[in-house]
Amino acid sequence: MENLQDRVISTIANTVPLDRNSVHPHSSFEELAIDSLDLVNIVFELESTFNIKLPDDFRLSELKDVAAVTATIETFLNMGALRRA
Repeated sequence: MENLQDRVISTIANTVPLDRNSVHPHSSFEELAIDSLDLVNIVFELESTFNIKLPDDFRLSELKDVAAVTATIETFLNMGALRRA
C-alpha cells in the first residue's frame, strides 16, 4: 500500500506526465518543469485522488516542493470538513 507521499508523487507524475522516479519529495515545480496549467491539473487530480475539496484560494504554486504538497494534503485530509460528499 502506498503511503501519502507516494500517492502525491504518483499523482503529480501521472498528471504532468513525468517519470515517477524523477519526482522526489524535495523536487520543486521549477525543477520538474511544471507550468501553471500543469499546476491547475495537478490540483484537480489531487482533489480526485484524495476525495477532498481544496479551497478556491488554494495556490499550489506557493508551495516549495513535493514534500510541502504532501504536508498540505495531509492537513486537508485531517480537516474532514473539506472532504467531498
